Amino acid sequence: MSASDITGSSGLPATLAPDIWERALAAGAALLLAAVVIAVVRGAADWPRVPAIVWAHIGTIIVALALTPLMLLRRRGDTMHRRLGWLWTAAMLLTALLSFGVRGINGTGLSLIHLLSAWTLVQVILLVWYARRHQVARHRGAVRGMVMGALLIAGLFTFPFGRLMGRWLFG
Repeated sequence: MSASDITGSSGLPATLAPDIWERALAAGAALLLAAVVIAVVRGAADWPRVPAIVWAHIGTIIVALALTPLMLLRRRGDTMHRRLGWLWTAAMLLTALLSFGVRGINGTGLSLIHLLSAWTLVQVILLVWYARRHQVARHRGAVRGMVMGALLIAGLFTFPFGRLMGRWLFG
């Protein structure tokens, strides 16, 4: 019996089963999704003043956040994983691209957060490349990095410093 024949508690091969890190990332994405949804609902009075590009940006983030726990915790490598993965990568690409149009909302140009958007564009291409070439460890690492950096860390920075989500959630 080889190591790949050993299954984890989820019934998946141990190398594909979600580990503690992926469970933590999934929980973080679910919590951030809840915070975003609550903030959006609480900000209803401001909705008419929010530009369409910001709504599109929020929408793609919600899609990515909603898919993240599902992708990290469900069976991997099957047709559904690939289909959801294409949807997740499209949401991440659109989120990053739309962020370049959101830059003027506070009257400023590009900021440090836009470096993360550029990094996201490169990383999405790489994680698809790894998946298509069955480089599971590299794909998994790229996905973890994207979830941690482009979703969770960037997402947390949308709440402080008087930013829109923070005003809606805490205001």
